Amino acid sequence: MLPRLLGSLLLVTAAGVSGVGAAQARAAADGRPATTGTSPRPLGGTVPAPARVKPAGSPYSLTADTAIRVEGDSGEARRIGDYLAGLLRPSTGHPLPVTGRGGDGIRLRLDPQDRGSGAEGYTLRSNPESVTITARTPAGLFHGVQTLRQLLPARVEERSRQKGPWQVAGGTIEDAPRYAYRGAMLDVSRHFFSVAEVKRYIDQLALYKLNTLHLHLSDDQGWRIAIDSWPRLATYGGSTEVGGGPGGHYTKADYQEIVRYASSRYLEVVPEIDLPGHTNAALASYAELNCDGAAPPLYTGIEVGFSSLCVPKSVTYDFVDDVIRELAALTPGRYLHIGGDEAHSTSHDDYVSFMNKAQAVVGRYGKTVIGWHQLTGATPVAGAVAQYWGYDRTGAAEREQVADAAAKGTKLVLSPADRSYLDMKYDKDTELGLSWAGYVSVRRSYDWDPAAYLDGVPERSVLGVEAALWSETLTDSDEIEQMAFPRLPGVAELGWSPASTHDWDTYKARLGAQGPRFSALGIDYHRAPEVPWATE
Repeated sequence: MLPRLLGSLLLVTAAGVSGVGAAQARAAADGRPATTGTSPRPLGGTVPAPARVKPAGSPYSLTADTAIRVEGDSGEARRIGDYLAGLLRPSTGHPLPVTGRGGDGIRLRLDPQDRGSGAEGYTLRSNPESVTITARTPAGLFHGVQTLRQLLPARVEERSRQKGPWQVAGGTIEDAPRYAYRGAMLDVSRHFFSVAEVKRYIDQLALYKLNTLHLHLSDDQGWRIAIDSWPRLATYGGSTEVGGGPGGHYTKADYQEIVRYASSRYLEVVPEIDLPGHTNAALASYAELNCDGAAPPLYTGIEVGFSSLCVPKSVTYDFVDDVIRELAALTPGRYLHIGGDEAHSTSHDDYVSFMNKAQAVVGRYGKTVIGWHQLTGATPVAGAVAQYWGYDRTGAAEREQVADAAAKGTKLVLSPADRSYLDMKYDKDTELGLSWAGYVSVRRSYDWDPAAYLDGVPERSVLGVEAALWSETLTDSDEIEQMAFPRLPGVAELGWSPASTHDWDTYKARLGAQGPRFSALGIDYHRAPEVPWATE
């Protein structure tokens, strides 16, 4: 126990966590719950862990006289200031005016010449007079605001007035992400989730500096996006869900509202239409998409691999062109996901032919292809991204196929099912979720290195990571949150924080300190026994 404890404390010191942070780490190493007390939270105690932390001096105190000062004339910076004020006013009870005038307080600075922080990084400096967040881009400024939230007491997240003090520890954070792609996938096809439920999830992703929302919009059980040229896809194909519920779909206006809201939180939406398998909802909606011309019934079970578009038919490619054209026009982001997994009812030759044609359609409408890693069994186009969802026991041949594609320039997003699939049960007693990839504890979901996960794949080939949440057993936000929390923040940290900060013993202390914040946000999270949950 003693060597492990000393190692934990050394890592905490290296990350700049002192005082309360060291106490939390000691409690974590001893298996005791962490407590935060009334002292300022340590600068290095956030999730994800910051890249560089230099504690120094006395804290800043947010008071009734505090103003949020937005330097310059950037409309986006002003919107971030308004967003921050909206977060802080209900709990503090302070007016927190947002102004362009100089002075002390909370200062938000955009500096286009600040090359050190990159596209999403920021610097946060705290002293008794002010907290200043500086970034080269609005996205970096927004991420800095999320760090500021976590440096304040968890009760700052409450929507009613709370007792202070509201202090931010003194010192400097210099922070930037490890990977450019830090995503979360939400399956709205097995069960449909409303616009409001998706927005709630977006807010939770933003707190942990994720920058991509991957929406799984079609599957055997439901088609969830309106397509004008094929209207029955949504009205009929979207009319049910797993278990036979009423299903639902997003109008184009609904989808655009999700995209707009995600953009306001600096997340890019990646829409997925899963092809050529996982297509029963489409096949049931239009008989001509089937090779025999007969539409199958709608499907409400959870089996996979039984459906396929009719690859030889020309109408199939009219369908693919129309769907991708309309979806691309609604999506300002770079990527369009075309699935490609579990196409067990499609022959290999047909699969290769189809995926090559579908990739060309995506390119024709100005988007970059993402596909599940089975895409590497076809011919990924230049610039394509393969999303790896295999797991530790995936066969060597399949892994080598992915590594070969990476060697030829295909970038990878890593979503190993037995690490980052949030719908896997935590253990044998978990009520929700599935277990086909095994049980995924909070430690297991965190304790892996994306740079070293796939043999033969160098870190430069890894675009990032994604936490996937499939919805066979999930029906509402409460159930989403039971499975996503507390594992989602760990995957977010793998995507953001430098490898040097990666340590389970120090991470579980920082994660445990998030418990009161989850509660203040109304998240009924899984109280994983391996985490020393804080009380506040």
